[in-house]
Amino acid sequence: MAEYLKRAFLYRWNLLVFLGGSVAAVLSPWPDAVIPLLLAAEIAYLGTLVSRPKFRDAIDAQVHRETQPDAAVGAGETLVEIVNSLDPQSRQRFEGLRARCLEMKSIARGVSSRSDSTSEDLSTPALDRLLWIFLRLLVSQQALERFLRSTNATEIRTRIEEAKAKLTGTAAQEERFKRSLEDSVAAQELRLENYKKAGDNADFVRVELDRIEAKIQALVESSVNRQDPNALSSQIEGAAQSMQSTEAAIRELQQITGVVDEMQEPPAILDADWRKVAQ
Repeated sequence: MAEYLKRAFLYRWNLLVFLGGSVAAVLSPWPDAVIPLLLAAEIAYLGTLVSRPKFRDAIDAQVHRETQPDAAVGAGETLVEIVNSLDPQSRQRFEGLRARCLEMKSIARGVSSRSDSTSEDLSTPALDRLLWIFLRLLVSQQALERFLRSTNATEIRTRIEEAKAKLTGTAAQEERFKRSLEDSVAAQELRLENYKKAGDNADFVRVELDRIEAKIQALVESSVNRQDPNALSSQIEGAAQSMQSTEAAIRELQQITGVVDEMQEPPAILDADWRKVAQ
């Protein structure tokens, strides 16, 4: 409420009228009577203006725009870091999908008989979210594949068999040797289980990448022959909202992949200056 009152009072036309009225009241023959009337009128004006929902919504939007640049800078820096962390093949795949989206949006604007592109722009945040999920999955895939390459399942199984064989022959040995061998078997079996889970996760990520890539391409390509731009926007936004299970899976993979925690809003990917991102 204090912010609403402050901005209503500091509105330039209100300040002009209030200051002009104050000067006129001081110079009038009856300043003691005019000044209280002026203050009462100003209070009534501020109360009426602040009570209007449209005014409060406008102030909320203005405050949001003023605080957005800092968030946009942080999101942009995160986007740069993630894109530049990709291997050449993954990066080429992501940039190719982004370029396809931009190409189809450009063609759609060219063939559209509507001069107003507002409906097309409405789909951009939803497309950004889909591309953001796709990008983070690429990072997850890259990390999982690195883990799988650096782990030798055959070697782990060999060590398990060796430890079990030694454990079988320790009947007459001290208890401490048994405990050590049992712990060694448990540790190696845990490593093997982690390897299998990583393999399953890698398969899931591979399938999800193909699915989301096909979904994005189908949506943006359908924009060329669309009949109802608003319907297309709804389809894209619906597709973005349906990715909750995928986003949950990404969060579960963070312990292995080290992907940056999910932000409140995806960064602007389609509208980003790619010359600054692709360094």
